Amino acid sequence: MSHREPILNRFAGKVAIVTGGSAGIGRATVEELCREGASVTFTGLESDQGAETERELTDAGWNALFLHGDMAEEAFSARIVEETASRFKRVDYLVNNAFSFNSKGLDATTEDWHRVFDVGPITYARLGTLAAEEMKKVGKGAIVNLSSISAFIAQPHRWTYNTAKGAVHILTKCMALDLAPYQIRVNSVSPGWIWTREVLRAAHGNREKWDPIWGQFHMLERCGDPVEVAAAILFLLSDDASFVTATDLPVDGGYQGLGSEGIGRNSRFAGTD
Repeated sequence: MSHREPILNRFAGKVAIVTGGSAGIGRATVEELCREGASVTFTGLESDQGAETERELTDAGWNALFLHGDMAEEAFSARIVEETASRFKRVDYLVNNAFSFNSKGLDATTEDWHRVFDVGPITYARLGTLAAEEMKKVGKGAIVNLSSISAFIAQPHRWTYNTAKGAVHILTKCMALDLAPYQIRVNSVSPGWIWTREVLRAAHGNREKWDPIWGQFHMLERCGDPVEVAAAILFLLSDDASFVTATDLPVDGGYQGLGSEGIGRNSRFAGTD
């Protein structure tokens, strides 16, 4: 866990919900929010990991609450909001981060499609609606949905995941429009290749080897760190982004702006295994 001193204190007295907050981008977001003064409820599927994260955060003197559950279960969304409001007395922010990395193509079953949408845009919409009711009591709020570069491009064997992330992209705009009268802003971030658990697993834990190889797809020639995405999320939640809504912020090292000529520039990596 990071022990950096906060540079800013933008979230003192505020309360945030972060789904999938036990690891990766979610964990980094929880830590950064706590460092800047927020009280945070976070969720996760793995009870032991979540409980340990909660202990580390509270031992550091921060206000954190872990709730174990499956985001596909409708009742769990209501529980998250209810327990957050009960414990911390308000809800100011929501980060919809938990998502099913159920990436299938031609072999996708109906169950695969249901899972990626249930633990994805459907839950984002459901939890956003519930959290917005608490934000209305405060008089304003902010929601950030985790989208992806996969929302904008075709990738092999990614029908389910990319389609669901594409749904998040347009859902964000629709949420922003309907919640604007309540001074609730809704934006999304679209990470590129980030060193999360899934990417590390694909690299067999060898970041040193694979960072330059996968970095060829990014203008900055490396993959990103979770805290770099968290920084963008905190910006969009904060009053620094008070006139920003219905917007997607790519945190992708230039991935979306890089064409085939850029890949050719790094062709020395071609064929590396």
